[in-house]
Amino acid sequence: MTATSPATDTATAASTGAGLWRSARARYLMPVAFVTYSLAYLDKSNYAIASAGGMAGDLGLSAGTDSLIAASFFLGYFFFQIPGTIYAEQRSARRLVACSTVAWGLLAVMQGLLSSPAQLIAVRFALGVVEGAVLPSMVMLLGRWFTRGERGRANTLLILGNPITVMWLSAFSGWLVSVADWRVMFIAEGVPSVVWGLCCLWLIKDGPEQARRVGEQELALLRDDLAAERAAAPPVAGTLREQYARVLRSRPVLLMAAQYFFWSFGMYGFVFWLPAIVKKGSGEGIGATGLLTAIPYACAAAAMLFNSRLSDRSGRRRLAVWPWLAGGGLALLASYAAGGNFPLALTLLVVAGLCLYAPYGPYFALVTTLAPPGIAGAAVALVNSFGALGSFAGTYLVGWVRATPLGDAGAFGLMAACALLAAALTLTVAEPAPTARPVRVR
Repeated sequence: MTATSPATDTATAASTGAGLWRSARARYLMPVAFVTYSLAYLDKSNYAIASAGGMAGDLGLSAGTDSLIAASFFLGYFFFQIPGTIYAEQRSARRLVACSTVAWGLLAVMQGLLSSPAQLIAVRFALGVVEGAVLPSMVMLLGRWFTRGERGRANTLLILGNPITVMWLSAFSGWLVSVADWRVMFIAEGVPSVVWGLCCLWLIKDGPEQARRVGEQELALLRDDLAAERAAAPPVAGTLREQYARVLRSRPVLLMAAQYFFWSFGMYGFVFWLPAIVKKGSGEGIGATGLLTAIPYACAAAAMLFNSRLSDRSGRRRLAVWPWLAGGGLALLASYAAGGNFPLALTLLVVAGLCLYAPYGPYFALVTTLAPPGIAGAAVALVNSFGALGSFAGTYLVGWVRATPLGDAGAFGLMAACALLAAALTLTVAEPAPTARPVRVR
């Protein structure tokens, strides 16, 4: 090992959690990725606030119709994942993400202009279609910008847009609905996506070599380490179509797809119906409900950062996933059991939320190791597609069960069972050998 220069220190910044941000790559790409995913999550998740804030009553929606409108997003989200991600991987992630962001912003605005349940279902479905490939495309893009030992934290900084967005969304959207109405909320929160999508055309680069802020020494080290990763991967034969087909039929990838279905079922049942559950348990209005609903997401953001840093240091991704999911399932059951004591029930909901969110970064870092470099985006897309189906099922069925005689007991039991099953399925997939610090000091 030789003495390092400041430039080399920057290039090897992955060795510590804080050091990742000393990397020019992280300082350039991660804020853009974070804002993009935050806006995506905002425009798909604010329906829950609108529903709890008077939309269901204004439009005369039954519990079943309300659940179907909310869940129709995820059917659309399912369809474009794989073709969209293959386009981003083989052509341009920049163009796909920018165009998708503009399109979903326009569709998000339209939600505030419609009054027919059928129209809302169609728009929510289309919103899912245009947003579908964004997350797997961004995960694939991070694989070009960061090494294997950095991807747990890089993925977490991307997906951190989820709980942080829901945290301020819950408070801000609740305030918007209380001072105006749900229509104003949809419009006000859709317009920024249109503007940001146009900005993405010049902010996002398809590779770090296109970013002028990344120095040559850092790029050289990154190229060497990514080349070493490719060289260590099993050889891949056949045409590009055959390679993608093998990835999509791979047993580990299919098991992770099933795992993500059940995880997303429990997660989105939790996300979409948490405002209604908190409002019912607390007896507060929509403004106070929004503030209370933000608490689990603040804790979840801290748990995600903590877990991803540990995962990158150890290189053990599976261990950073299944214990958290099991803990989330048990906390959901305990929360319902404590329903007569709202402060205790809310505390347990906070624990459930942080446990369900904490594994995201390490999880997607694990998925990308199950396919050869250069076509791993297809594995992420397939897994995320099944997650969309799980999200549809969770959003619709949890809402439907709450309206049956089973009530909240059935809803909590369903979400908990899915989280526990996801934890068990994680253990069925063998993990590649860990590499805690793939960037070498020269």
